[in-house]
Amino acid sequence: MTVSVRLSEKDEILIKKYAELNNISLSDLIRNAVLEKIEDEYDLETYNKAIKEYHKNPKTYTLDEIKKELDI
Repeated sequence: MTVSVRLSEKDEILIKKYAELNNISLSDLIRNAVLEKIEDEYDLETYNKAIKEYHKNPKTYTLDEIKKELDI
């Protein structure tokens, strides 16, 4: 798949220089940046759901308690 991105000349220079300094292609740089952004947002969403659940039931368990419960 091919994707086009419009950039100002200043942004284009910055991005190209960054890729060169890190010895990676523009495609790899952009792909990795987008995937990291998606992962960060997913992690934040997961955290927010978990913290809501914790506030509903703040009971926590030690690793030993979990192992005992799971019989491992």
